[in-house]
Amino acid sequence: MIRYDLAPDVAARIQQITKLLEFTHIDPERVICMRSHGSTSQTTLARCHALPKIMQLALGQRPAYVVEILAETFDRLPEGEQTKTLIHELMHIPRNFGGGFRNHRPHVTRRRVDRMYEAYRRATERAGPAREKPALVNAVGGKAGARQTQSRTEEG
Repeated sequence: MIRYDLAPDVAARIQQITKLLEFTHIDPERVICMRSHGSTSQTTLARCHALPKIMQLALGQRPAYVVEILAETFDRLPEGEQTKTLIHELMHIPRNFGGGFRNHRPHVTRRRVDRMYEAYRRATERAGPAREKPALVNAVGGKAGARQTQSRTEEG
């Protein structure tokens, strides 16, 4: 059984990445960050999920995205590789932030992720040491702050 927890630490990093890389098309308040536990995947580090347009209309919801990190693989990575992984997942979000999804080629490639990571490193150096480790903030939006410790499970 896979367990899902809100990941406010990842949300804070997403908020910092979107700000420093000027991903102005991404509303970090509409990007929910989750940490999954119990995956048997050996190679997957993270996933980006979109709320498709048809679901938005049917449920009366605005566009939203979920960045899921797999605790078993992601949490063991060095901080720089974690940041690259988060940049990679954010690059899947299209410019219109409408619930769609950008494919790997030509939009999300290792070369592009590496370039964005280098830009991020330069931006954090310019911002100074106080900005390198973001304060824990509620970047999951809405009433999520009240759900910070709530877990969700998927029975399989």
